[in-house]
Amino acid sequence: MNPDDLKYHKEHTWVRIAGKKGTIGITDYAQEALGDIVYIDLPEVDTAVEADSEISEIESTKATSAVITPLAGVIVKVNDDLAESPEVINEDPYGKGWIAVIELENPAEAEDLMDSSEYEKYIEEEAK
Repeated sequence: MNPDDLKYHKEHTWVRIAGKKGTIGITDYAQEALGDIVYIDLPEVDTAVEADSEISEIESTKATSAVITPLAGVIVKVNDDLAESPEVINEDPYGKGWIAVIELENPAEAEDLMDSSEYEKYIEEEAK
């Protein structure tokens, strides 16, 4: 089950909004599809990002996949622990496996993202 306090993007990323900041990671569905994660190319702090753009890449034993930011803003923090232990994304995608924090350009944009029940339906549709 996906946490209810997050917003979800069609590219299987999530954002947890706190004020004007958004913490971004990949969903449980995404990490499961990727398999064992062996490397993540973390984004650079102070990088301006547009919504729906790639902020990093994750390599797994199966594939390499882009991490797409659901919202626009400036990256203010990255999860440096992932450089040494990228498998944390597999173990705890909604907690310790977060990837980056952005200072949101427009927090209201989050209203256009899916809530957990909409995301569940989206996954079911995509699986058909």
